[in-house]
Amino acid sequence: MRRKKPELLAPAGNMEKLKMAILYGADAVYLGGEAYGLRAQGGNFLREELAEAVEFVHERGKKVYATVNVYPHNEELTALPGYLRFLRDAGVDAILVSDLGVFSIARETVPELPVHISTQANTVNYAAAEAWARLGAERVVLAREVPLADIREIRRRSNVELEMFVHGAMCISYSGRCLMSNYFTGRDANRGNCAQACRWKYALMEETRPGQYFPVEEDGRGTYIFNSKDLCLMPYLAEVIESGVDSLKIEGRMKSVHYVASVTKAYRMAIDAYFDAPKTFSVDAAWMEELDKVSHRAYTDGFFHGGPPKDAQIYGSSSYTQTSDFVGLALDYDAATGFALVEQRNHMRVGEEIEIFQPKGEGWRQRLSEMTDEDGAPIEAAPHPQQRVRIRMERPIESYAILRRDTKEE
Repeated sequence: MRRKKPELLAPAGNMEKLKMAILYGADAVYLGGEAYGLRAQGGNFLREELAEAVEFVHERGKKVYATVNVYPHNEELTALPGYLRFLRDAGVDAILVSDLGVFSIARETVPELPVHISTQANTVNYAAAEAWARLGAERVVLAREVPLADIREIRRRSNVELEMFVHGAMCISYSGRCLMSNYFTGRDANRGNCAQACRWKYALMEETRPGQYFPVEEDGRGTYIFNSKDLCLMPYLAEVIESGVDSLKIEGRMKSVHYVASVTKAYRMAIDAYFDAPKTFSVDAAWMEELDKVSHRAYTDGFFHGGPPKDAQIYGSSSYTQTSDFVGLALDYDAATGFALVEQRNHMRVGEEIEIFQPKGEGWRQRLSEMTDEDGAPIEAAPHPQQRVRIRMERPIESYAILRRDTKEE
């Protein structure tokens, strides 16, 4: 049976990340507007920016989904119909909602606008998926806690579109239903302002002995017991595709441009390779190497095989790891001179080896042999944030190509 190629859905925390997601292979992006989303710190789009974003995406035949997945209180409902009409008029292709009241208002106010049910609605079974479908939902985003066997069963019993997370951060709370952030900081995770209190360092204290801390781990360093590893289903991509889901989602609206581009292209190449030769498909080690180059916690398959396993948490640290540093973004290339105009994103200097990572073409490595300022004066280093420089390239380079170097290089 020939399967339909699933959509690759990438995060768009701001306009630059949106462009990188689309250019590096996403079929659709999801973003937050100025209100009603669950990423208050995610670089959300103002109204005029959102209209520009939709235009950019639609010009390339892709889709835009807007998050309206906050759990609002009564006083926030007054402005909701007007905001929904704005999203419809801006041309977004669907909205994501969690709250049944928001869903009801959306169906009444903008019935022509497709509604996707957010993962925060905690859909883990076929009865819930079908219930949302009967109410008029076009798609259900499955909770991260749903294992492969249950995904298959939901797919068998329901015709509603299914979306699932395949990559990104995992939450210690059930599909993001967090109380810790609010309790410790007053920042409510369920209203878009998570402080990630689960990533902090903890120890055990007995009630009658205040001030005496007993580390949960025997090494005495304390523990990051709530600190989950990051989800990565790349090794199991064939199983994911064959489960019949319609959309594969990458988490990370608050992640970097480098993260969005690299992770999106890795999954783009893998999905395309599967459909080119499904019977002989295997995961290329280069795709996994690409996922290691961006900032991430150690990877886990989460609940996909029924877990999570005992090692799904990182107990000794809350730090990230990566094998490459993002040092520059190519803005333009002059074929006559062989120089590219590059915006600095990290300190660069003549003599170091850099890697070129492009939206479409093959990448390569080269020595940074010659660099000038914008006016053509030779320089040895580019130390200033977002400094624009010209770099001699050994080959033509695409706009929006990423320049990076191995983290081991000093």
